[in-house]
Amino acid sequence: MNDQAYVRFHNIVKKFGTVVANDSIDLDVQRGEILAILGENGSGKSTLMNMLSGIYMPDSGSITIDGKPAVIRSPKDSIKLGIGMIHQHFKLIDRFTGYQNIMTGITSNTLGYKKSVKKITELMDKYELHIDLDKYVYDMSVGEKQTLEIIKVMFRGAEVLILDEPTAVLTPEEITKLFVILRNMRKAGHAIIIITHKLNEVMEISDRVTVLRKGKNVGTLNTNQTNILELTELMVGRPMEPIIRRVECEPGDVYLSVEDVTAYNHEGIKVLDNISFELSSHEIVGVAGVAGSGQRELCEVIAGLYPVKKGSVSCMNQEIVGKTPGEIIKMGVSMSFIPEDRLGMGLVSSMDITDNMLLKTYRDGKGLFINRNPAREMARNIVKKMDIVTPGISTPVSKLSGGNIQKVLLGREIESNPKVLVTAYAVRGLDIGASYTIYDMLNKQKEKGVAVLYIGEDLDTLIQLCDRIIVMFSGKIAGIVDARNATKEQLGLMMTGKVMMYV
Repeated sequence: MNDQAYVRFHNIVKKFGTVVANDSIDLDVQRGEILAILGENGSGKSTLMNMLSGIYMPDSGSITIDGKPAVIRSPKDSIKLGIGMIHQHFKLIDRFTGYQNIMTGITSNTLGYKKSVKKITELMDKYELHIDLDKYVYDMSVGEKQTLEIIKVMFRGAEVLILDEPTAVLTPEEITKLFVILRNMRKAGHAIIIITHKLNEVMEISDRVTVLRKGKNVGTLNTNQTNILELTELMVGRPMEPIIRRVECEPGDVYLSVEDVTAYNHEGIKVLDNISFELSSHEIVGVAGVAGSGQRELCEVIAGLYPVKKGSVSCMNQEIVGKTPGEIIKMGVSMSFIPEDRLGMGLVSSMDITDNMLLKTYRDGKGLFINRNPAREMARNIVKKMDIVTPGISTPVSKLSGGNIQKVLLGREIESNPKVLVTAYAVRGLDIGASYTIYDMLNKQKEKGVAVLYIGEDLDTLIQLCDRIIVMFSGKIAGIVDARNATKEQLGLMMTGKVMMYV
């Protein structure tokens, strides 16, 4: 441990009931460095950083900032100590401008408008943080919103910057810009902590890497002295090659056809604009795009959850536009939808695993009473097949980790033996072990002849897993490319509407 550390955690313990989230953790961060923190879901990464940002307090142990003991009881205390955290879900007010968001919460602005704008502008110039201060947040791209969040904490005097999954929804171009900003901040002497799952980015941007597993610090390594295989083994506790292998199959019959689909949201804004594509058996087709490009609406249109203004969607040669999900099931259309919202649209959090199985099968019963035995058997099979960590099938799904919740949902849909499987952000927020389990499951479905539509965020995954990739921009299809020949740079340009390309 470095005696010159700017931030130091010593022997930190944090428990939630009987669960030990952080188990005697020592960790340090120096000025002028970028430290990456890796770990599977439930390893204690977020809990540790939430103690630095004032959301939790440790049960025992100590935190020092610049050599002085720090007692952080609230986010306000954290800000006063020069700590700024950029959460994965931005804390911005959509109907405020960039300037208004920066100044929100500052009760005594003695500078006045002109001087504060001048100070913010100087800050932006210093770190190459470029946004329009007069632009409303609802008009900003994801990258602009993230930049605004960084400006906001820097204006409040942050010397330590914590970023939680900072590249999750950025285009390659936006990631490049973010890394320029972080390198400038490192050069200026700031201490930067990144929580991430993306090992390639860890190797590119960080100076050191700390790996947490089951609440313990299992190692801190210099980035230039380690590699992805070693980091993966530290994370999961066993050797594991982090490569997604595309299963090569000959596409079969067309199972899903989307033709000239146009849809509007409740405000009358066009969210899907003449969308057309086909999906065949033995095929995984990916959908890429910056957040809000129409991916979610496309999924919900296919599942019968979103109204269509014009166009056609047919599954197994049956038109489903205008039908409810229940009517689609009664038609015998063999399709399963795994939504972005696991707890809500997918599963009922207060119900146990068995009852969540019943949500899919109760219509099959006859008479007044529901036979729970088939659902229990299905629940047991899914828990066993998918290695779901749970005390039992009577456990409410809200008590499971994110990865295990996703396994329950995916397992239930696969058990229904669909011909078409639509997945929205199937591995969002999941650790590397859980993610690769799901990639393997999707490949097995493809081998069985299922047609899989995979909406994803990580371009490396889309390129490695999928056969073709549909790129969406502003509700339109900017292109459809062969994943075997695609590059991240090409996809990034299409995601911003700069290039149109079709195979």
